[in-house]
Amino acid sequence: MIDWENLKVMILDVDGTLYNQSRLRTRMSFALLKYYLVRPLQIKDLLILYFFRSERKKRAGYCSNNLENEQYQWCAAKVDVPLERIKKVVSKWMFEFPNPYLYDCRYPEVYPFLQLAKKHKIKIAVYSDYRADDKLKELRIVADLIIASTDIEVNCLKPKPTALFHIMQIFEVHPEQCVYIGDRDELDGICAAQAKIRYLNINTYKAGGLYTGLANSLENINKII
Repeated sequence: MIDWENLKVMILDVDGTLYNQSRLRTRMSFALLKYYLVRPLQIKDLLILYFFRSERKKRAGYCSNNLENEQYQWCAAKVDVPLERIKKVVSKWMFEFPNPYLYDCRYPEVYPFLQLAKKHKIKIAVYSDYRADDKLKELRIVADLIIASTDIEVNCLKPKPTALFHIMQIFEVHPEQCVYIGDRDELDGICAAQAKIRYLNINTYKAGGLYTGLANSLENINKII
């Protein structure tokens, strides 16, 4: 499955790759419904969340000099709401509220695999379209490098491979020394292909079961005579 002797860097997406995203979305849907049913005057917040995500999705592969701010401006143009309110709503519902639920939605198989990878001195890099530091803390995952599309060194949305080139530059490795695990062929897969990095879609391998397979494969290299 993997050329472990040559592998130096394992790159992981976050949403849907380190945890079950559909399970989290179900919990979030109930939480949003419960919250806004008794706050009808704030219902426009749901439009903010919708357009923030949809406008980003429309611009797959987009690059700029200030992606962090532009993503909020795209949303503001659709809902006619001050930027500060948009940032507050997005921060609450996308970057703060879901975090306590992440550990329960995790793929438990990832932990023994990451421990084994680190034992074999394989660097772990995390690349997400959204900032992921707080998510990783909640998931109790420690990475050697955490990269987001909105970082000033990247400023490009997937599937533009800018972040992958940045990761390879930091670790001083070549594409054939890396593997990228994600859950979306149209973004993660294309991103990896453009950087000439091998890609594994977690959904192809029955979600968390991929990590068990990788761990078993890595363990077996030590048993080869």
